[in-house]
Amino acid sequence: MIAFIGSVFSPWYKWSGRRKPQNNVCLNIATYGKKGRFAMTDRGDSALIQEAHKLTIGPSSLTWDQSEKKLVIEIDEISSLPFISKIKGTITLKPTGLTDVELPLTKEGTHVWRPFAPTAEIDVDLNKPEWQWTGHGYFDANFGTRALEQDFDYWTWGRFPLKTGTSCFYDLELRNKKQYQFEFHFESDGKPSDITDAPQNKKFSRSLWGIRRETRCDKEYKPRQEKSLLDAPFYSRATVSTRIKGIKTIGVFEALDLRRFRNPLLMFMLAVRVPRRKFWKHKY
Repeated sequence: MIAFIGSVFSPWYKWSGRRKPQNNVCLNIATYGKKGRFAMTDRGDSALIQEAHKLTIGPSSLTWDQSEKKLVIEIDEISSLPFISKIKGTITLKPTGLTDVELPLTKEGTHVWRPFAPTAEIDVDLNKPEWQWTGHGYFDANFGTRALEQDFDYWTWGRFPLKTGTSCFYDLELRNKKQYQFEFHFESDGKPSDITDAPQNKKFSRSLWGIRRETRCDKEYKPRQEKSLLDAPFYSRATVSTRIKGIKTIGVFEALDLRRFRNPLLMFMLAVRVPRRKFWKHKY
């Protein structure tokens, strides 16, 4: 689930010239499996309410409960084609610790990653059978002053839970051909540290759309996809098994091909999956 102010993957935001991020907002939610659904309605600025501890986007909202130190997400969305149905319910995320890490992804600071809670407990209660579960999750954010495809050609990101906390990796290929690699380990209480002698990237199977994929892995091991979560012509999200410094783990991995995303024909394909609803009236 992702809340967007300035929906970076929205064709409507791109076609608008990205003049006003508040006029292209959405709450993107994806459920997986045979009954999986995908919702990403692009909404106008009338749908957006920003408060100190609450973000409201149309009928859905995210609220930070300061006393309980938890994030409560109320969802009321309609999934897009090919399976149109209501997605409604509550997701509660409780961090085991919060970080103050803020990582610029470019030297100019045009893109920033903010891992608020790399390790968290999560409770999901949605309106379909088998859409109720508890487990581990995470809470992070990205901020930017330029379009992703203006600065990057390709990137991968991975979050892998370990007994001592969570390890996160960002590997970036910029349009100017420079490459950056970032490695962090976060203890369960949120305390960060650099990973010394981090394993290098190793390739594994391409995505359904043929996207190149590689993630950090020990030399003697080969990463592999455990489950495909989301496949698009320019994007892959999956659970991936790997081994990091001798420890086997399964984590969330994503690969983003911005060279493909720059293709203007792709925007028309995205418009089918990302409907536009310009006007919204809140009920008080």
